[in-house]
Amino acid sequence: MTTLKSLLGKLWFRVLLGLLLGIAFGFYVGPLKADSFLCMDGKVFLTDYIKPIGTVFINLIKMVVVPLILFSLVAGIASMTSAESFKRIGLKAVGAYLMTGAFAVCIGLAFATLFHPGLGVDMNTVKAHAEAVSAPSAAEFSMVKLFVGMVPTNAFNAMVDDNILQVVVFAIFLGITLVKLGDKVRDLTRLVQQAAELVFKLIETIVSFSPYGVFALTAWAVGTQGMEILLALLKLVGVVLGALFVQYLLFGLMIIVFGRMSPLPFYRKIVEAQLLAFSTSSSKATLSTAMRIVNERMGVSKSSTSFVLPLGTSINMDGTAIYLGICALFFAQMYHITLDAHHYLVLVLTATLGSIGAAGIPGGSLIMMGMVLTSVGLPLEGIALIAGVDRILDMLRTTVNITGDSVITMLVDKSEGTFDKQLYLDMER
Repeated sequence: MTTLKSLLGKLWFRVLLGLLLGIAFGFYVGPLKADSFLCMDGKVFLTDYIKPIGTVFINLIKMVVVPLILFSLVAGIASMTSAESFKRIGLKAVGAYLMTGAFAVCIGLAFATLFHPGLGVDMNTVKAHAEAVSAPSAAEFSMVKLFVGMVPTNAFNAMVDDNILQVVVFAIFLGITLVKLGDKVRDLTRLVQQAAELVFKLIETIVSFSPYGVFALTAWAVGTQGMEILLALLKLVGVVLGALFVQYLLFGLMIIVFGRMSPLPFYRKIVEAQLLAFSTSSSKATLSTAMRIVNERMGVSKSSTSFVLPLGTSINMDGTAIYLGICALFFAQMYHITLDAHHYLVLVLTATLGSIGAAGIPGGSLIMMGMVLTSVGLPLEGIALIAGVDRILDMLRTTVNITGDSVITMLVDKSEGTFDKQLYLDMER
């Protein structure tokens, strides 16, 4: 009894409990008909009365995402002793994120080439589920526009429009300027750091409601989508799962090779953030929890936690990169379109950039997939075919995304000599 009470006091256990109860509730309520005790269709009940609870939870987190990104990045940069340290750490972080993203795409392409998930797909079965889904247009996307669009013409509009990449660029310039001005703006720097603390506390309060949001979102997803569409695209799902699992194991190998440490403490301590990422399908929603874990339980310094990790959730999405690569080959195989070495090279580049451009929120990868497919001349209609399973796979992609962000943050901090290895190895924390 004492053990159960102790577990219920831990957020990760309550989140896990909400996840399991949501699955059970969704499977039970989803198939119910209008003549049941609900007096309405089970899917309607889940959509109209259960999902809004999860939607409110996600909206609460979205409400503070922009302030979190802005103040944590600026405070993290401003806490560095010099512009040189920012440049050094920034180059390490961005370089590591781009390399892992490109490597993740290669893993996805390798799995799709090896297992051919697009061959033998029953188009009639899949189209029956895709008729009501509109494929997002990629006509407006290009790599040049992606780079140009990263710089805001109006920083306040970027915040209002929730354009995270533009907010990141603005925050970096603001932080660098504060570092250069030094003691002249000491009070302003302190104010920004206090604002970051305020946002962290606000998010801590919001995240305490996560078990309820997790229950509602999971029950709705399971109850409304079921397993039918998964069976139609089972091979694609299996290939994506395999590639994501390999990437997950590679994170541990990175800790061994580059960090010269055992990955077991990391895998044990990151579970809480992974569960939240899995249930919400949002790297941004998981950011505050991941920041708390890497700082308080893994020994990563506050400056790296405030700078490298938020940067990672904005530009590093290894799970999404894998998914974009696999889906591109899935569509090519399904439509019997042959791709050559040049196309593969373009896919690596565009899928890496596409994973950066994805919004970090549920469904963001569907938008960027249009750019990836267009880059190699694949039909955009194929995007609609996977919309039914995208929500479920999005949970796993986001789990890999936040795991990769945390690993890179820890390794960058260790390379700077500010990492607390003793705290990391303490399995009681």
